[in-house]
Amino acid sequence: MAGRGGAARPNGPAAGNKICQFKLVLLGESAVGKSSLVLRFVKGQFHEYQESTIGAAFLTQTVCLDDTTVKFEIWDTAGQERYHSLAPMYYRGAQAAIVVYDITNTDTFARAKNWVKELQRQASPNIVIALAGNKADLASKRAVEFQPLPHFLSILFLASVGNQEAQAYADDNSLLFMETSAKTAMNVNEIFMAIAKKLPKNEPQNAAGAPGGTRGVNLQESNPASRSQCCSN
Repeated sequence: MAGRGGAARPNGPAAGNKICQFKLVLLGESAVGKSSLVLRFVKGQFHEYQESTIGAAFLTQTVCLDDTTVKFEIWDTAGQERYHSLAPMYYRGAQAAIVVYDITNTDTFARAKNWVKELQRQASPNIVIALAGNKADLASKRAVEFQPLPHFLSILFLASVGNQEAQAYADDNSLLFMETSAKTAMNVNEIFMAIAKKLPKNEPQNAAGAPGGTRGVNLQESNPASRSQCCSN
């Protein structure tokens, strides 16, 4: 797992960097912190009381790798069950997805597994899926089932057991996995950077209309002006 705190984004791309654009969708139960993660990543902000997303929200942010600038088109979807039928419209054509759960709520982890199954069945075959165990700042309230231990061992293992369970699930399903905290910025930039590194940069695809359109476009020639704006946020 990456260290605590948001990693500083590079100042800008080196001359000649490729600029690629990818569609990324966030999925998960209501109130797990999807919007807070996006707000922290895009604007570096955290609001203790975040209004529930209605339908979906759209934001963009860039990250800079050694030879490539990755622009994320981020669709933050609503977690309420009544919006579930809209989800395929947002993850269709997405190159990446972050499935979010709340480490203090086992039901949201079970729901996250269902989202992963749905993506594996219906999303793009090569989609990069990351699993984010959010609210890591509330690790003392972690909701995890484990065998009773002596008190002193319980203290030692409390913070690691839930992480091991999720990590094992992520490994079995070839997912990226990090525990995150939108409140403290723990691993927020890191999870997006990890996704950016896994995305294929040499297979640009044709752009289509949002939200269902496929994105994976090399913008180096079509919009060279955007290069100067990289990582300015």
